[in-house]
Amino acid sequence: MSETRVIAIAGATGAQGGGLAQAILAHPEYGFTVRAITRNPDSPKAQALAAAGADVVACDLTDSQSVRQAFRGAYAAYCVTFFWEHFSPETELLQATNMANAAAAEGLSHVVWSTLEDSRKHVPLEDDRMPTLMGRYKVPHFDVKAEADAAFHEAGVPTTYLLTSFYWDNFLQLGMGPRKQEDGSRCLTFPLGDAKLPGIAASDIGQCAMSLLRDPGQWAGKRVGIAAEHLTVAEMASILGAVIGEPVLFRDVPPDVYRGFGFPGADDIGNMFQFNRDFSNVFCAARNVELSRTLYPGLQTLRDWAEAHREALL
Repeated sequence: MSETRVIAIAGATGAQGGGLAQAILAHPEYGFTVRAITRNPDSPKAQALAAAGADVVACDLTDSQSVRQAFRGAYAAYCVTFFWEHFSPETELLQATNMANAAAAEGLSHVVWSTLEDSRKHVPLEDDRMPTLMGRYKVPHFDVKAEADAAFHEAGVPTTYLLTSFYWDNFLQLGMGPRKQEDGSRCLTFPLGDAKLPGIAASDIGQCAMSLLRDPGQWAGKRVGIAAEHLTVAEMASILGAVIGEPVLFRDVPPDVYRGFGFPGADDIGNMFQFNRDFSNVFCAARNVELSRTLYPGLQTLRDWAEAHREALL
């Protein structure tokens, strides 16, 4: 059986799926093989996975038959959606539902679904503390993933609901890192005040997911939140400054100011950080660092990650 346990990984060229694919490929002794699901099997990342031993499969997550074909014969699947590709809750929900139904129809033994909280349970739509977006969401990319949980439950497939955290990688990939100001100083700009934010290296999400997939008897049916650390932005600034050898300041701005920065999705991200700030205790409590380290003892702290990426942070 161990030789035939295929793990179908949605978004295998992305941050989370890519981390899981690399983790599985690095540990053949666990008896898993990688089926890398991607829209573009000819991309450099897809070709690199193929060269490393993955079976790369083209799939359109909005096409239910395409997803069923991609899941056929698999033992388990890692299911993740990427809201920032289309900014459409409807597309997100369709993709998640297709994956849930395909997993059930193809008889998969286990699914790990990368989900998030429904912010509306804490800030109802009529609550004017933060604006309602798209008519029915407070934090669209959170809320729609929470809505999609029902698809996996209703499909009846054994599912682990994985709650992820802020990626350390966002400091580089999304331009959220220490930015030079006109006076030459560097600062981190977030609307988080003194609230703690759970964080993790994106690649380590895959390592944790591999542990979940190795023990479905322990984890199927459960919600599992992961983080390497819970830090304030001031603490993050201090750590990054120590690593790059320059002071990094924390510039705290109101959520309304952040929402007005104008980049694509600024209103959604601004609401997300306000939710993180206003309900930090709840958000952190759902992401247990000690539990995360039992899943993967090698979790990178922010300092670990920053030291590995020092040149890129400068």
